[in-house]
Amino acid sequence: MIANAFFAAAVVTLAVLFFLSDKLRFLTPYRFLIVHHYLPAIFISITILFINLTAAFFTLSRRFFLKDTGSKLAHFDRELNAGRTAMPPHLHREELN
Repeated sequence: MIANAFFAAAVVTLAVLFFLSDKLRFLTPYRFLIVHHYLPAIFISITILFINLTAAFFTLSRRFFLKDTGSKLAHFDRELNAGRTAMPPHLHREELN
């Protein structure tokens, strides 16, 4: 799940960088000056954007993809304890505890 969040954050970050590089094309003559003076601030901003996007995608994926997981697992555990669900032959109830 964290790998998916990293991947989505990387895709969105690259999309934002490509969009900005297209929109800020008029600053090309001043590229050396901007890079020389503002490179640390640019890298810090990109890193903060990436971290925030990763956290947002991770939170959203937990919220939507793990919905009702606890209740589903509780239902499955109740069925196992009641003996209505057959266990696969390679798993025994004693080994799970």
